[in-house]
Amino acid sequence: MISNYTVSGMTCGHCVSHVTEEVSALKGVDDVVVTLDDGKMVITSAEPVDFDAVREAVSEAGDYQVSLA
Repeated sequence: MISNYTVSGMTCGHCVSHVTEEVSALKGVDDVVVTLDDGKMVITSAEPVDFDAVREAVSEAGDYQVSLA
């Protein structure tokens, strides 16, 4: 399953790394690809990942907001 999100508030590669690390740690997440230029985040998982868990993980990474794309 592929889920698309938009993350706002990222300003550099470190931001991308932090978001990727936190979201990758969520149960069921197989892969995460985050791009700085457009703020896109693509999560690959076998089952749907709870949006609240994604939002909390992104928040843990820093002062970023996530929305469904």
